[in-house]
Amino acid sequence: MPEVIFNGPAGRLEGRYQPSKEKSAPIALILHPHPQFGGTMNNQIVYQLFYMFQKRGFTTLRFNFRGIGRSQGEFDHGAGELSDAASALDWVQSLHPDSKTCWVAGYSFGAWIGMQLLMRRPEIEGFMSIAPQPNTYDFSFLAPCPSSGLIINGDADKVAPEKDVNGLVEKLKTQKGILITHRTVPAANHFFNGQVETLMGECEDYLDRRLNGELVPEPAAKRIR
Repeated sequence: MPEVIFNGPAGRLEGRYQPSKEKSAPIALILHPHPQFGGTMNNQIVYQLFYMFQKRGFTTLRFNFRGIGRSQGEFDHGAGELSDAASALDWVQSLHPDSKTCWVAGYSFGAWIGMQLLMRRPEIEGFMSIAPQPNTYDFSFLAPCPSSGLIINGDADKVAPEKDVNGLVEKLKTQKGILITHRTVPAANHFFNGQVETLMGECEDYLDRRLNGELVPEPAAKRIR
């Protein structure tokens, strides 16, 4: 997969990029965990997500947030990292003008950034939030959440306790016109130690079902005049 360097808001950003053979293929953007706790684009889960989308014909990009690897800049507590993600999506879209839709997948800190990007970019039609941390980060901006997606966590996660994730899911599930799918990996911690294969199996199953036209939200009920 080609190594790429592209311009971001705080300098150059380093990524790994795999274009699809189809000009109009959807784009997948993969976002890594917290930069100050060892998160990089080479995280095993991030790599596996990249490969999962690539195998299904997506044009796929993962990259290092500012200050990580060869990406320039310094950690910016989320605001700058959201700008990095928007720039990354802009960069891929500039190379693939025929691509009309995209997906965003984020793990931990990356899930929070991905959900914020979702609010800003109407072309994002699907998301995967892996081990999001509503106990640490504010997700109240999801009002309403504009796209259907998957939220998946481990039931032994002490970093993002299950009750907090369940609260986020229940809040999003009340919205009409989207379908939030929630999966829990039994006995998995925040890092899915020994459970990455199970995690990826759930993600693959969800993506395949979406691509097959399943998991369609019920239409909002029509008002009787």
